[in-house]
Amino acid sequence: MGSHLPTVYVVDDDDAVREALGALLGSVALRHQCFATAEAFLSVASPRMRGCLLLDVRMPGMGGLELQRFLRERDVALQVIIITGHGDVPMAVRALKSGASDFIEKPFNEQDLLDRVQVCLREDQEFWSTRQALNEAEARFEALTPRERAVMELIAAGNHTKKIALQLDIQDRTVDVHRFNIMRKVGVRTLAELLHLWSAAHQPVQH
Repeated sequence: MGSHLPTVYVVDDDDAVREALGALLGSVALRHQCFATAEAFLSVASPRMRGCLLLDVRMPGMGGLELQRFLRERDVALQVIIITGHGDVPMAVRALKSGASDFIEKPFNEQDLLDRVQVCLREDQEFWSTRQALNEAEARFEALTPRERAVMELIAAGNHTKKIALQLDIQDRTVDVHRFNIMRKVGVRTLAELLHLWSAAHQPVQH
């Protein structure tokens, strides 16, 4: 299965739970993969993975919280729904503080679980769309020369032509030429569009 396609990953050491979740996800044609241990999932985890992770918080060996930490370190940006048993709610709260999106207690209502999965898949789509737009904006500015980038940073900071010329010890007309070249390279027609694109390229993506 291509890891870049949105997928629901199930990590739970309980065979019956894995089988039930696999059957439930399959019944609504959701792409899914099941793993019996956190270690097995970690062995295939990559930053290209998209979708949602249904993660048992308490398992033999590596538990859900530890797996979350390893995924963050590897920049695996999956939405995470923690599956908890009775008495594991405090652990689930810690998982939420560590970046999980939601948690659900066993035994869970099937429709409730599917609804939460769909929310996570929509959020994942929004995250990747934003990240793609950010990458495209960043790529446009990579074509700038060091001097053009210096001018761009001063423009973005709100400086007018005379102040930029003074700070860089160049002529006003040279600043205008640099600004014209910057706008041509990044493909915008107005200063407002330029500033908007620069802002998009330097906006942190939250997951």
